[in-house]
Amino acid sequence: MGAIDGTHVPANVPVEIQGKFRGQKEGTTQNVFTAITFNLKFIYVLAGWEGSAHDSQVLGDALSRPNGLKIPEGII
Repeated sequence: MGAIDGTHVPANVPVEIQGKFRGQKEGTTQNVFTAITFNLKFIYVLAGWEGSAHDSQVLGDALSRPNGLKIPEGII
């Protein structure tokens, strides 16, 4: 594994749930979590979390899913 990181991308959501999707910056966003190899190939992407979600919450979800992010032995 090369790197893991999250980013916020603009999101269009219904008015009634926009509060949850308000990011730290202007507008509504979706929190997207990714992992890449040293060759810059995506090996994992988790999209859909609301912009207000904390990165640790999104990481925890990625690690707890049955087909979620797997950390190779010896990395941590």
